[in-house]
Amino acid sequence: MTATVPPAPSEGPIADHGDRVELAPGTVLSDNRFVNDDLLPVPVAKRRWTTYNFAALWVGMAHNIPSWLLASGLVALGMDWKQAVFTIALANLIVLAPMLLTGHAGPKYGIPFPVLARASFGLRGANLPALIRAAVACAWFGIQTWIGGQGIFILLGKIFGGWTKAAEIGGQPWTLWVCFVIFWVLELAIIYRGMETLRRFENWAAPFVIVGALVLLVWIAVQAGGLGPLLDQPSKLGWGADFWPVFFPSLMGMIAFWSTLSLNIPDFTRFGAGQRAQIWGQTLGLPTTMTLFALLSVFVTSGSQAVYGEAVWDPVALAAKTDNVFGLLFALVTVLIATISVNIAANVVSPAYDLANLVPKLINFRTGALIAGVVGVLMMPWKLTETPELYIFTWLGVVGGLLGTVAGILIADYWLIRRTVLDLAGLYTPGSRYWYTSGWNLRAVAAFVVGGVLAIGGSHSEPGKGPFPQDGLIPFLKPLADYGWAVGLAASMALYMVLMRVRAGGAGMGAR
Repeated sequence: MTATVPPAPSEGPIADHGDRVELAPGTVLSDNRFVNDDLLPVPVAKRRWTTYNFAALWVGMAHNIPSWLLASGLVALGMDWKQAVFTIALANLIVLAPMLLTGHAGPKYGIPFPVLARASFGLRGANLPALIRAAVACAWFGIQTWIGGQGIFILLGKIFGGWTKAAEIGGQPWTLWVCFVIFWVLELAIIYRGMETLRRFENWAAPFVIVGALVLLVWIAVQAGGLGPLLDQPSKLGWGADFWPVFFPSLMGMIAFWSTLSLNIPDFTRFGAGQRAQIWGQTLGLPTTMTLFALLSVFVTSGSQAVYGEAVWDPVALAAKTDNVFGLLFALVTVLIATISVNIAANVVSPAYDLANLVPKLINFRTGALIAGVVGVLMMPWKLTETPELYIFTWLGVVGGLLGTVAGILIADYWLIRRTVLDLAGLYTPGSRYWYTSGWNLRAVAAFVVGGVLAIGGSHSEPGKGPFPQDGLIPFLKPLADYGWAVGLAASMALYMVLMRVRAGGAGMGAR
């Protein structure tokens, strides 16, 4: 592999505002293969998201039905409520670290994730991690939209008696398809108005969803006369030899739940008023919210055990058990807001930027969002949530392994090689130091391939519970499969560092 990085050009014109950098006034970046208005750095004057904005973003994203079901999935696998909450809390503390590290480039340079990836993968090579992230987001968009549509369908069925017994189309009542389409259109309408609309929506959606969840807790506690017997139920796994084989892949699955955002968090932090805002906002918003939400889901479910004789883990199904019309409408609005809040923030913003990065001349942020919405429906990924094994081990495990691999490369490049110093104009300029081999950094690609194989090559499924062979895709890698995210991140980070040091001859590691 020959050294193909051209001599470093002079640094592009910038305006330095201490810990925040922007292009100097009058700077023109005109190559529309790599530039459009949505990919350009956010001017410092428009970076005004505060600590509250970031905390509210995470509260809005964490309070949704799939994250509510995380604890239920772990309990279904045999954990008790303490083990489930501990696993979720630990996972979110771990994933917070790469979240803050990759998020640093946002407030400093005002750039989105695919532009940051150009520093390590090259101006063209950045499309590889961007499209992987976009595909994952589109699949999640489909899952969340289907769940949201089902929530509306179930709750309206309680208000309008014959709603759920309508004629079927494609194996589902036509009224369910109507709910699904209405929900889908509403999501895209909000995101189409841009990031500032999203910020305002998250600001009031976050407290509303918290109130809705607490109302559900109070309601079921009153019905139960207490929180019921579930909190006293012992673990089916114990804390011995049966627990750890479930704990570690579950931990990786919980990390993978937000590993998507650990990559594209610069899409949001680029609007931050400074590092303090994104660091404190995310630290206060992510691990605390997810842990408390897991506790809330367990407490509410324990109450349902006492009232109905069975644990009702789905909050929509639980809310549908009331005959109070006002309560049903309140639950309907809460489900609507909660699901929209996470879906447009976590699963539409990223592919919108990623697709814009692919063809900046033809695709802007709004067009990318619409494409992502359509692809998310066509992928029909809601089948992935049919069983806890398929949802946690297969879907989240494989996704986490691949995205951890990308995160390892981004963190190594930005923090260890470039020491957070980037040539801002060079990220948009062919022939710059980020051009590598015709726009591709082949060393980053090699690190990604090797890290990815190590992370997911041993993926395996129990007979009848998943798509993989019981002995693993690559049998001798099977022992690594339960630690996919950590293996992918560590392996790609180490290999990328070695390859880049070989290229640089051990010098210039802090160069832009």
